Amino acid sequence: MSLSPCGVDCSSCPYSGESCGGCVAIEGKPFFLKDIGVDVCPLYECPVSKKGYQSCAECAELPCELYHSWRDPSMTDEQHLASIDERVKNLRG
Repeated sequence: MSLSPCGVDCSSCPYSGESCGGCVAIEGKPFFLKDIGVDVCPLYECPVSKKGYQSCAECAELPCELYHSWRDPSMTDEQHLASIDERVKNLRG
């Protein structure tokens, strides 16, 4: 398993490999951010750039409000909450 700082399993992503090396390798700048006008993913920037952590696992606020507000708009509320649970589990596991 290759985890991003927010707990996403990068190895399970369909873009992993040829088009994306994972958030750590690309410093939180996945291709889709340009479509929404963001330079760096906030779930990368907060732990790594702002707090100096390797991942959100080091933060006492996990999962914070950023996890709840930063979401894939194609997900239902239930899917989004399940993804947060999975990422936290990945980080703590």
